[in-house]
Amino acid sequence: MRNALHSIARAALLCIALAPGAQAADMPRAEERELRADDATLYVRAIGHGEPIVVLHGGPDFDQAYLAPDLDPLADAYRLIYYDQRGRGRSTAGVDPQRVSLATDLGDIDRIRREFDLDAPVLLGHSWGAVLALEYALRHPQRVSRLILVNPAPVSHADLASVRAHYLARLGPRMDEQTAIVESAAYRAGDPDAVAARYRIHFEPAVAKPDDLARMTRRMQDGFERQGREGILTARAVEDRLMADTWERPDYDLLPALERLRTPALVIAGRHDFMADAAVHIADAMPHARLVMIGDCGHFAFLECAAAARAALDRFMARPRP
Repeated sequence: MRNALHSIARAALLCIALAPGAQAADMPRAEERELRADDATLYVRAIGHGEPIVVLHGGPDFDQAYLAPDLDPLADAYRLIYYDQRGRGRSTAGVDPQRVSLATDLGDIDRIRREFDLDAPVLLGHSWGAVLALEYALRHPQRVSRLILVNPAPVSHADLASVRAHYLARLGPRMDEQTAIVESAAYRAGDPDAVAARYRIHFEPAVAKPDDLARMTRRMQDGFERQGREGILTARAVEDRLMADTWERPDYDLLPALERLRTPALVIAGRHDFMADAAVHIADAMPHARLVMIGDCGHFAFLECAAAARAALDRFMARPRP
């Protein structure tokens, strides 16, 4: 049971995947490059023109590909800079998971910023990516112009415990079925089919509409097959390291520090998301944050309620900075 509960924090923040580089015919052409970062090579994808937005994906053991289909439409007004975080997706080559940490992840954000010659970009973080964005902004507030936190994960040990309790209550008896998969030899070995079967169950209480859950499940299956066993296990080990740096610490709590952060922030959340309370707490703590809570929407706002999420983002970006 501990293994299953331990993975709730991981799974709750995981996302779905689509093959990297996929884009609609009417989208601008995406630029792809590799960025050397110490003993890692980061896969980077940029698309669009306008004010730059650095996109931080969730997981923390996933990659940027799951966000692209729903965020790429923003490229008509903004320049989106995605990258696979160290040890995940296309950024796994040569990475020793034991050398990945919160510090290396934050350093990679700065590498991306310098690579694109950005003084203070907008940071958009989804789920775990929102935690990463806040950690970076607290350390380098002068290097961030705005924060867009989409379905943010908890930023305190206490809120994580609350999220876990809410999740268990929402999932009910399906938790036993999920636990059996998590404890199976196939899942432990990183078998893509076993991992996908587990997350089909996991995401049920995270998504408001069955059709959106089906879309997400299809992407998720494609993503695990693309990663393969080695990629899944590497990313899983990286996640364990990052959790040890953050949520698993009993004293982990960013909320008091957020009260001193002056960066303008937009917090987008869905009422159906079992992390919704964590989003409220983050928005309440920040003096220049605006919370947009969308009804009939879950943990993937730009997939489930794209029009409302886009409208909120455009309004926020149009406002002058205080």
